[in-house]
Amino acid sequence: MTSNGRPSAFEANYGFARSDVRLDNWRQPPWNVWAFRHVSELIPTARIAATPGLIEDPPVDPGDLLRQTFAVGGETAGVVDVLRRTSTDALVVMKSGRVVADYHAPNFTAQSRHILFSASKSVTSIVAGILYSDGLIDFDETISHYVPELKSSAYSDASLRDVLDMRVSLDFEETYQDPRGDFARYRRAGLLEPSVPGDTPDSLIVFLASLQKGAGDHGGPFHYCSPNSDVLGLVIERASGQRFADFAAARLWQPLGARQDAYITVDAIGSARTGGGFCMTPRDLARIGEMMRLGGIANGRRIVAQDWVSDTIANGSAEAWRAGKFVEWLPEGRYRNKWYQTGNASGAFFALGIHGQYLYVNPRAEMVVAKFSSQPEPVDNDLKRLNLALFDTLARLCC
Repeated sequence: MTSNGRPSAFEANYGFARSDVRLDNWRQPPWNVWAFRHVSELIPTARIAATPGLIEDPPVDPGDLLRQTFAVGGETAGVVDVLRRTSTDALVVMKSGRVVADYHAPNFTAQSRHILFSASKSVTSIVAGILYSDGLIDFDETISHYVPELKSSAYSDASLRDVLDMRVSLDFEETYQDPRGDFARYRRAGLLEPSVPGDTPDSLIVFLASLQKGAGDHGGPFHYCSPNSDVLGLVIERASGQRFADFAAARLWQPLGARQDAYITVDAIGSARTGGGFCMTPRDLARIGEMMRLGGIANGRRIVAQDWVSDTIANGSAEAWRAGKFVEWLPEGRYRNKWYQTGNASGAFFALGIHGQYLYVNPRAEMVVAKFSSQPEPVDNDLKRLNLALFDTLARLCC
């Protein structure tokens, strides 16, 4: 409230005061709507610099698209209703390299940056693909070859390929709602949650070094574990000889033609949270998808090798996927280089983050969709299915 008892401009826009948003509630509604757009005010970040002077084109009115309806689950749904049901903050649709629709929720602009959460993993893998293209990393080499500090952990004899495809045997579970387990300790190591009494937060590398092997061998079933992607970030830093944010800026962000700086959350010693800390604008996220659709090329310039992109969108073990837990919501899927494949005839593939973050590429339709959301729950399989149905509909509408 202001001194005269009236709501401040912030409260009028969001329905709560800025002081209400804290590190212990930033991922919960209603505070997440603001927090997902202003992560750098809550958590330390490193800048990923864009090339100065590039101007963003004006937003494209999504009116015609929003008025469309489609059948889903035996019911008829309107596009705009699905955007509301999935707590959409921003949506960008590209067709054949051209933006055909921009949707922004209230208080979200074309310059607003939003956290990707685990869709960050797919961006991180592109940076790894660039190093592979340079001949600086070998996907068959062990993690401890690049990061000797992890020699006593589960990663000692895990290969980089195991890490990229989430096939590391790891005694770790993604228990998002458990405030006391290893996942909560992992978040504290990344400065994503407040410390608890008597607890000294680890750095990411100290936490990763503490993780031990699971019951099976590496290279087995698909086992989704976010720490694998932070390990990948450490490998990138060691192999490139640069801080992750600096290497990503020079080799991905600026060649891509990104219009706005991105940023990535870091831990207490400056290690990038490459498993979930990227923040960027929706248009710039869509540009990443368009680069992938074009086989690794943006602005007429090759960013990552064609064979790495082809491997990402066509390979991966169907058997490993079927043995994992995500088959429930993506029955024909596969996972390769930290990207999901739908198994659809369109060849569609996508990046995914909790609370509804997506980068969806449909090669047959020449369509890319970038979607930011603030869904109340971190994981909601029904909303995953609904989002994927929306993207399939957008592909039909845009063709």
